[in-house]
Amino acid sequence: MYDYLIIGSGIFGSVFAHEALRKGKSVLVLDKRPHIGGNCYTEKREGIDVHVYGPHIFHTSDEKIWKFVNQFATFNNYVNRPKVNYKGRIFSFPINLMTLHQLWGVTSPEEAQRKLDEVRVPCENPRNLEEWILSQVGQEVYETFIHGYTTKQWMREPKDLPSSIIKRLPIRLNFDDNYFNDRYQGIPVGGYTEIFNGLLQGCDVALGEDFFANREKWEKMAKRIVFTGKIDEYFGYEHGELDYRTLRFEHNTQDGDFQGNAVVNYTDAVVPYTRITEHKYFQPQDLDKTSRTIWTKEFPAEWSKDSVPYYPIGDEKNNEIYRKYRSLADNESNVLFGGRLSEYKYYDMHQVIGSALQKSRRELV
Repeated sequence: MYDYLIIGSGIFGSVFAHEALRKGKSVLVLDKRPHIGGNCYTEKREGIDVHVYGPHIFHTSDEKIWKFVNQFATFNNYVNRPKVNYKGRIFSFPINLMTLHQLWGVTSPEEAQRKLDEVRVPCENPRNLEEWILSQVGQEVYETFIHGYTTKQWMREPKDLPSSIIKRLPIRLNFDDNYFNDRYQGIPVGGYTEIFNGLLQGCDVALGEDFFANREKWEKMAKRIVFTGKIDEYFGYEHGELDYRTLRFEHNTQDGDFQGNAVVNYTDAVVPYTRITEHKYFQPQDLDKTSRTIWTKEFPAEWSKDSVPYYPIGDEKNNEIYRKYRSLADNESNVLFGGRLSEYKYYDMHQVIGSALQKSRRELV
């Protein structure tokens, strides 16, 4: 019998498995997919590390977490500088002084501030995403960069979404177009799968195995369970289904280059996809090593419980359902719940690692 059965080989499950093994525990990691790494999985094609489930850029200001991940991979110097295509016009993004110059012709922080003060839609107590962003940047910036993209991405109107989603987006009055403000940033050389290979070294791993297809069998194989899947599925949807955002990808291969940048967002609502990723631009150190390119269109898709979950939708309705499941989870004495799906939180990668390290320290005393 194993000490721990870990359901899911994504970030939380793999970090916990590594820490448990380091403490002398026996571990079995189970994943229903044919590969490790969850949605962070990368695959080598044409000499290019393809982000199969959409782009992942590692970033953190936490030195301990940065040192932790650097045990398993060398990170390159990639900096996330996406562009926006709106009705055929290309803009710098996230919103910065260059963006506002391209839109309005302003050339200084002072000019930009005056223009923003002029166009803002005052709102003393913004109740949703739309009200908050209008109160910051006004109608034209909202229509050009936010409304269509957000409506496509979440498959609901911005006025029906919490403002916390958009507050992650930087708005700067200088020419800094780095999407993130963190001290450390990059992509692992060789792709993210290298990190998961390192984390799971020495663990027993069973791929292509669905915990729920033979739950009784798997539960008997370990003293404790670490569950990183959908918390509503674990409890048989007893309180109803939680909503997640899901995606569909179209991968394309061709000679030469496609768009000249890793990520271009398409913010016009009439364009059916939200962004195009050109994967070789995540590898600035290898750009001269391939004459081929792989690019991926990312489409929002209608959610069903059989879809791949990517992002929890933390609106009032879903948070109320989650609280009921959280109450059930608190009474599960033999199961530890962790990760984006089990905690129903819009975690970034470094936040999942931090949560896994914290919970493993408490658990593995």
